[in-house]
Amino acid sequence: MLASRRASSAASGGNRRVANRQRRESRSAQGAQLEMARVLTILAEGRMPNIAKPLTGFGSGVMELALRCRGDAFRVVYALRIGDDIWVVHAFQKKSKTGISTPKPEIALIHKRLKRLKERLR
Repeated sequence: MLASRRASSAASGGNRRVANRQRRESRSAQGAQLEMARVLTILAEGRMPNIAKPLTGFGSGVMELALRCRGDAFRVVYALRIGDDIWVVHAFQKKSKTGISTPKPEIALIHKRLKRLKERLR
């Protein structure tokens, strides 16, 4: 009986830890969304935010916003100007544990979306 209670208690403690982590991640993602909205507003006003950098391998005009929020990394990739508009191509939370580079599946998706956007705007 005692072993059963310990196992039950340990399991519920594990569930609480998972729920707490999920709440922290949700708050982190919400904070990142708000900050990215602020930064995109700066772009729309014609200014360059300090977290913007060129995304290599895509040619001129394709930029990346890199944000760290509560230990997590978030990215927004956008085409600086196509006509009078700024086009957000992709936004994601970086999950890679192997360094600072953007994961290959994300790069492939960005290429695909940029190609589709350029075709659509012709």
